[in-house]
Amino acid sequence: MLHNLELERILDSKLDSNAIKDYAPNGLQVEGKTEIRKIVTGVTASLHLINEAIKRNADAILVHHGYFWKNESPCIRGMKGKRIKQLLVNDINLYGYHLPVDVHPELGNNALLAKQLGISNLQGLEDTTYSIPVYGELETPISAEELSQRIEKALGRTPTLCNDFIEEYSQKQIKTVGICTGGGQDYIDLAASKGLDAFISGEISERTHHSACEQGIYYFAAGHHATERDGIKAVGQWLADEYGLDVEFIDIPNPA
Repeated sequence: MLHNLELERILDSKLDSNAIKDYAPNGLQVEGKTEIRKIVTGVTASLHLINEAIKRNADAILVHHGYFWKNESPCIRGMKGKRIKQLLVNDINLYGYHLPVDVHPELGNNALLAKQLGISNLQGLEDTTYSIPVYGELETPISAEELSQRIEKALGRTPTLCNDFIEEYSQKQIKTVGICTGGGQDYIDLAASKGLDAFISGEISERTHHSACEQGIYYFAAGHHATERDGIKAVGQWLADEYGLDVEFIDIPNPA
C-alpha cells in the first residue's frame, strides 16, 4: 500500500518528470482516495479504461495519455466531463506520464521498441538531455521487408511502409534506424538529415510519404497505440516488483 502523493513522488523520481518539458502535466492529475493498493495501467485514460478500472476496484489509474493538454479547453464538460466525473464519483486517482514514458532509457516506449527489434547503441536524435526521437543500429543490415516483419511480430500489426515500391530502394539494406513512438512522423526530416536508413513512428501523414521518398529513407508507421503500449506497462510492472502493489495492464484496442 502507498499514499497517493507518495506514489506520485516515486514516479516523478523514477521517470525524472520534472526535468522534461511536456505538452500536459505529468503526475497526479485527478486526486482520489489516499491509500493505493490496486492500480490499473493503460495507454489512454478513456472512459472505457476508467470503467474497466471501476470493475476491478482499482484505487488508481496510470496512463501515458492523460488529460489537460496544451491548448485544450479548460472546461470540464462533454466527454472530458463524463470521464472526470467517473473518476471523482468512484474516488479513483489518475496519474498521467507522457514524454517521460517515451524517453526513459529503461522503461520508455522508444527503448523498449528498439530492444524488441534488435536495435542497440541508442542515442538522441536531438541535441538535448532528453531527446524525444532516438536512433541506433542493427547488428547486421537487413531488408525493409525483414524489418517490417520484426515490427509486426513485436507489435501484432503490419506497419505501413513508405517507398518500398520504388525500384532504387529494392536492394537497399537497413543498418541505422530512428525511432519516435506515437505521433512522431515529422521527425523523419531530422532522421534523414542524420543519414539514417530508416525511421519508425506510430502515425503517418500525407507529407510523410513524400519526405521518405525524396530524402532516401524508409519510413514505417507502426500505429500510435501499438507503439506506446509497452512503456506504461513496464512502469506498472516496475511498481509491482519494487513496491508489491497489485498492478494490472488493460489494453483497450485502438486501430490508430
